[in-house]
Amino acid sequence: MVDSSAETRVPLSRVRTESANGSFPAAANHEMNPLDRTTRRIVEELQRDGRLSAQQLAERVGLSATPVWRRVKELEQSGVLRRHVALMDREKLGLSICVLANVSLVRQNEGAVEDFERFALAQAEIMECARITGEADYVIKVVVPDMKAYDRFLSERVFKLAGVASIRSNVVLREVKYETALPVE
Repeated sequence: MVDSSAETRVPLSRVRTESANGSFPAAANHEMNPLDRTTRRIVEELQRDGRLSAQQLAERVGLSATPVWRRVKELEQSGVLRRHVALMDREKLGLSICVLANVSLVRQNEGAVEDFERFALAQAEIMECARITGEADYVIKVVVPDMKAYDRFLSERVFKLAGVASIRSNVVLREVKYETALPVE
């Protein structure tokens, strides 16, 4: 099928940035959004509902199913679309405690950093982990059923890591905003 979109479609892997006047190539910038308007619409729709079929997605963005399917495959192959997931309500699953914890390491040598990051990746309770600037080295988002479970998590796992100097916990009282969709305007 022919792509009926009026836009020029460039494969993600071949996008080239230019200066504002188009006279010379700009340095590659990973912060630039190389997606055309139609592909951004596909991304927005998939972020709203990852279960959409190619046909349903095509109807929402105004293309036929084949070019939409190709664009989705391109997004997957380029790594923009990392995976399809289902979002669950943590409280309905019995995970009523959410903690944002700042973790400081004893030292930031390569071994301590790698050990902590390997640990964080292996813990089901840690939903997010980011290396940060400031007083702490990492911030982790931990979900557990109750405070006793969090206490066990800290004492039986986190505090047993040789590289952890301290942890400051902030219990989430209420989530004001929780989004997973990235702004792709």
